[in-house]
This record gives sequence, C-alpha cells and structure tokens, in this order.
Amino acid sequence: MVGWHHRHDGHEFEEASGVGDGHGGLKYGYTHLSAGELLRDERKNPDSQYGELIEKYIKDGKIVPVEITISLLRREMDQTMAANAQKNKFLIDGFPRNQDNLQGWNKTMDGKADVSFVLFFDCNNEICIERCLERGKSSGRSDDNRESLEKRIQTYLQSTKPIIDLYEEMGKVRKIDASKSVDEVFDEVVKIFDKEG
Repeated sequence: MVGWHHRHDGHEFEEASGVGDGHGGLKYGYTHLSAGELLRDERKNPDSQYGELIEKYIKDGKIVPVEITISLLRREMDQTMAANAQKNKFLIDGFPRNQDNLQGWNKTMDGKADVSFVLFFDCNNEICIERCLERGKSSGRSDDNRESLEKRIQTYLQSTKPIIDLYEEMGKVRKIDASKSVDEVFDEVVKIFDKEG
C-alpha cells in the first residue's frame, strides 16, 4: 500500500498494493478503493469498452494497462468527493503494480499528490497460493487457480517488487508479516495507522 497526500486542495489519499481488503482503514477516515475490484466490476459491465480486454489480462495473470486502471480509480475518487467533500482520504489497494503504473500515476497526479507511506504485506509464495486457492472455492474469480496464481507471482517478482524496493529506498515502506493470523496482521496494521494517521 502506498500513501499519497493530495497537495493543492487538501485532499489526501492512500494508495496501496499488497494483500488485504483495506477495510481496517475505514475507521481512520479512509475510503477503500480496490484497483482489482474496480477492474473486475468494469469487466462485468456489458457497456464497458474495456471489459474483454480486462478479462484477457486478468485471466493471463498480467497487469491491465495503466490508463484503464487510473481512469477507474480517478472516477471513483471524483465521485466519492463530489458526494461528500469530507471523504477526501483514500486507501487504494493493488496499485501501482509496475513501473508503467507508477509512471502513469506520477504523470496524471504530478503536483497533486505526494506519497505518505507504503503498507507492504509480506508473505511467502506458498501461503499466498494456499490462501487464494481457499478463497477460490467461493470467490468465483477466474484467476483463483494455481496456474494463474503462479503467473501472478512471477509478475509480482518481475514488476511489483521493484516498485516496493524503490519506496523502501525512500524510507516509505511499512512492512507487515502477513503470514501470521488475520488478527495478528490486523493488530500490526492498526499500530501503523495509529502512528501514520
């Protein structure tokens, strides 16, 4: 997860990549936005110009083009703030996932947002696979199968880990051992939010 501060009009938002549903941030005034959920919802929308393209990328375990993801995130953020100006802090889960995502975001949000922190849920590959396979029994997600998950891990190692490393060098990563129990992980998240606000 990456934290961003909106500069000119006082809006703040959090951007996140990693494991977890982000709902823990709600009590701190954050609106949770999942890049993956937005993409899956858009894929199901029969009127979407992006639906088939998103389906192909997700099924292949690849990263959806940045323009699509950013347009969906911005639409949700704008709608949320238009409905309630007080809802100006966002916890964005699952973005940026690669250098292209990061460059696209920086280009779009240049001068509007600063990174506050990255919340990184660190977990070994096999535990991640087992958890997703378990989730797959009820999720209905086309990518909750071992083949897609192994592709996603390779994509993560090649594309996402370098982004986390970049923020690590800047001193912005807050790492959590996500192999622990849900309650233990949640307690660690709460400690970070208590400190970071």
